[in-house]
Amino acid sequence: MNQCAGIRADGGRCGARPMKDSAYCLNHNPERSPEEHRRASSKGGRRAGRGRPSAELKRMQLIFEKWADEVREGELGRADAAVMCQLLNGARACIRDLLAAREQEELVERLEAIEEALEQKEERRYGT
Repeated sequence: MNQCAGIRADGGRCGARPMKDSAYCLNHNPERSPEEHRRASSKGGRRAGRGRPSAELKRMQLIFEKWADEVREGELGRADAAVMCQLLNGARACIRDLLAAREQEELVERLEAIEEALEQKEERRYGT
């Protein structure tokens, strides 16, 4: 079986099969533009480091718990805590909506990259 001539980020050899009439797989093809590579390498919701929403949600959880303790101990009024929780819930909803929008955008980019790769494959196959 043929193996891509590309080198992975960890220094190992890429194990993917190369494209037809090429020594490289789609990801390592040096003829691809940086924009094509960026779109094709998108990992949907699996990539870390996008503002770390789980860390932000954990921080909000700790705030909710702190306020609950303060209300229980009489340090924070119930009305004030209720308003503060509503505001924090609004921030949580914004994070949720942002994540959904990012995921949708990344899926569209991935789909476009797949469609483009299929078109290129078809062009090479049929010479159109």
